[in-house]
Amino acid sequence: MKALGAAAAAVTTVVLVAGCGGGPGGGGGKISDGEVNLAVLNDQSATYADLSGKNSVEAVKMAVADFQAEYGDKAVVKKINVLSADHQNKPDVANSKAQELYDRQKADVILDVPSSAAALAVATQAKTKKKIFMAIGPATTALEGASCNKYTFHYGYNTYMLAQGTGKVVTADGAKNWYIVYPDYAFGQDMNKSFTTAIEGAGGKIVKADPAPFPNDNFSTFLLKAPGLSPKPEVLGTMQAGGDLVNLVKQYNEYKLKDKGIGLAVGLMFITDIHSLGSDALAGTKFTDPWYWNATPENRAWADKFLAKTQKRPTFAHAANYSAALQYLEAVQKAGTDRSDDVVKTLEGLKFNDVFAQNGEIRASDHLLLHDVSLAQVKPAAEVKEPWDYEKILKTVPAAEAFQPAAGCTF
Repeated sequence: MKALGAAAAAVTTVVLVAGCGGGPGGGGGKISDGEVNLAVLNDQSATYADLSGKNSVEAVKMAVADFQAEYGDKAVVKKINVLSADHQNKPDVANSKAQELYDRQKADVILDVPSSAAALAVATQAKTKKKIFMAIGPATTALEGASCNKYTFHYGYNTYMLAQGTGKVVTADGAKNWYIVYPDYAFGQDMNKSFTTAIEGAGGKIVKADPAPFPNDNFSTFLLKAPGLSPKPEVLGTMQAGGDLVNLVKQYNEYKLKDKGIGLAVGLMFITDIHSLGSDALAGTKFTDPWYWNATPENRAWADKFLAKTQKRPTFAHAANYSAALQYLEAVQKAGTDRSDDVVKTLEGLKFNDVFAQNGEIRASDHLLLHDVSLAQVKPAAEVKEPWDYEKILKTVPAAEAFQPAAGCTF
């Protein structure tokens, strides 16, 4: 096992995929250092720890185990290390951790990185180091736009997809006047832009849009002003996520804004948010979900395995980390090497179906993963039949409708 640098503050787990020892497999010495290193870089201690965090590391380990079960001794790589590090939602920390993982820990791929500002920093490192980055946690469309690069793949969801689902649907349902509150960093700014475009395109109006500090536990300034805006908003659109979303919704209910005629629309929601709040706190709320654990028998079967390991049901981020790790390993297997340029070529244009992505395609022109997504609604507690059974799937949004056309990316 490679030694850990103190600056990385990473935890390393060694997984023997097939055979014994750490030498390269049937790739004829084409696996660098005789092993492949998968690194999960995310928030493991703060706002986004529940929605991804350490349980995404477990999801990646599950992908390694399934790769082992599929290929056994035929795997071109005989040894896989799963590394992890906590970026604390700080772009400068994410930047230094990415350097450490790529340079000293010899990471072949970095996965996850929630917080768009942190992900943009890691994407820059991926481009500089010519190492692969599969961005699962961030939503900013800059990853397939102005900040796209050959070695970065945007895997799971983005702000355009969220806005085209939730923003358009809620507006079409009659909520024409919106008050948007968004976290004041790259993700929130991109969410505000994408939702404004979708809402206005559907005939709605943004009465006001306010940036809020991130992270934040007190949203009273914004919530108290909502009823006095002119025209009065019919919906409060919150673009917060994770712990910040939980805090905002609690305060929304405390101030009884729903009773004052101001509905709630959530730009980005994870099942862990609903679990923290209780389904009645969000009952009836419509939102766009890239993946739901109980949507299909296949999803549930995988979620049962995840539950056995973590005692929790998976969010879409956990499932996407699993999928990204598995598709990366499949690409290494197909390419016969872990050399970044060869793996990139194998991933570009890849079409597949797995437990996360239905009708999945990694668009070659900008490395955005396209896949079907769902429009969901939170069930009231009376309709919840088992723990974590919080969502009613209203309809499937096909991949071609869910994501934006390719534009603006030059490698």
